[in-house]
Amino acid sequence: MRIALVALSVVLAAVPAAAQQTPADVIGFLVTNQFVRTEAFEKDQAAAAATRDTIIRALQINLATVPIATSSSGFVYRLDPELGTATRVSESFGTFFVERATTSGEGRVSFGASASAAAYDRLDGLNLRDGSLLTTDNRFGDEPAPFDTEALTLKIRTSTLTLYGSVGVTDRLEIGGALPFVQLDLEGSRLNVYRGESFVQASGAASASGVADAAVRAKYLIVGSSRGGFAAAGELRLPTGNEAHLLGAGKAALRLMGIGSFEGTRAGVHGNFAVVRGGVSDEIDGSGGVTFAATPRLTVVGELLVRRLSDVRQIVTVSAPHPAIGGVFTDRLAPGESISTLSRAVTGVKWNVHRTLVMTAEAAWRIGQGGLTAPFTPTLSLDYLF
Repeated sequence: MRIALVALSVVLAAVPAAAQQTPADVIGFLVTNQFVRTEAFEKDQAAAAATRDTIIRALQINLATVPIATSSSGFVYRLDPELGTATRVSESFGTFFVERATTSGEGRVSFGASASAAAYDRLDGLNLRDGSLLTTDNRFGDEPAPFDTEALTLKIRTSTLTLYGSVGVTDRLEIGGALPFVQLDLEGSRLNVYRGESFVQASGAASASGVADAAVRAKYLIVGSSRGGFAAAGELRLPTGNEAHLLGAGKAALRLMGIGSFEGTRAGVHGNFAVVRGGVSDEIDGSGGVTFAATPRLTVVGELLVRRLSDVRQIVTVSAPHPAIGGVFTDRLAPGESISTLSRAVTGVKWNVHRTLVMTAEAAWRIGQGGLTAPFTPTLSLDYLF
């Protein structure tokens, strides 16, 4: 898994033009560089610009506001008044992204690092890699296939290294933070096909790397016991990432969350509800997770994460009669009316390697068609509690 922590040079090779650009510039160049004649320049430019902005925002959502691993350590300790010592309250090592209500305990400090990689291949269910994503085409109303098309191909790969930590101020209050480093590689082309004759109209590639948007977090256990309880949490995303390189949202975002948990000796159920304001888009989040301590040193975890973005629309194809050629219709990509909803499932294990060192192996799986998605995203992480 390749994690780059230094900036790479940005390279763009375009036909018929060439220049050095950022990933955002490459996307804009490929989406707006139209060749199909529709005789509706203003409509074409408006649709292309809206599509470009939607793709860029979809990338920023995945890079600048990607969910960060839960703030709490895999170990939860509480003072046993009878023994006078701190003891573990659950055999489970906790969740991945879904927060559990309990904190690590007063004076407990944890640090961790996670590494993940993703290869995005779909945008709102449209395939980005096989050349079937038609950005513009002309077709006769009585023919099944268009006679003049432009197709966009994009290969988008990311690698992310996230450093995070937390400290138990009291048994009820925990504060922490996370700092992601991202490497983004993007390449694409735009192919024009007219009556079976094709040529590459434009192509480009770019890379960017650096710090994404950092997070500062706090969680407070309102009501709780050794079996779980209810907590409130807040997360402030700081605009530390480079917005022009799609590594940051460009403005701060605040996430407020309610957390409910129930944990038995071996099994646990956890649920979160959150509201986000600012950043790339306002959103409402819902998530749930189950944990099962298969052995004292191994916990199996399953989670479902859902994000509903109020300021991001799904990409759709819109059709309009050609203004100059009778019987011909022009199809264009454009943002639709539906609000984008991102859903994914996460499965994996947490393994107690040694003492208070926990290793996590997980995979996030695509559910539904909303947003920019990868088939699956593997993640490896280490977490150590002092």
